Amino acid sequence: MVQYRRALARRNIAGLASFSTFLALLLAPLAACAPFAAQKDARLEGTSWKLARFQGGDGAVLEPDERSKYTLTFGADGVMRARIDCNRASGAWKSVDARQLEFGPMAITRAQCPPGSLHDQLVKQLPYVRSYLIKDQHLFLSLMADGGTYEFEPVK
Repeated sequence: MVQYRRALARRNIAGLASFSTFLALLLAPLAACAPFAAQKDARLEGTSWKLARFQGGDGAVLEPDERSKYTLTFGADGVMRARIDCNRASGAWKSVDARQLEFGPMAITRAQCPPGSLHDQLVKQLPYVRSYLIKDQHLFLSLMADGGTYEFEPVK
């Protein structure tokens, strides 16, 4: 009886090993084609971006009237410089872990932007950005608590 149990256990272990190998071979191509594949070592230093759109946590989508009015430039010195419609801003930024991003206090000019501007929203929400992702040459900045995502495209 003991020999029978040992033989059965060996057969089960061999079967699990074969199944694990089969599963790994089956899933490997799927992992390579992941639909949300991001650039692994994408860094923000020395990059400039212009706003393409904002998608709120509620699904609402906002697009700027002119993308070049909303730009972010990430300096290697840890300073982010921005054009936010009719104003200019600068402030500290840091990314201590991959995909993590935080902005410090910003110095900003205070001109009154025209109606329909995304200025007030962007200035109010930038301090709540907590992560970023660069995918398909676009920068996505995510707000904390599923507040929404800003999508930027490279400045050319």
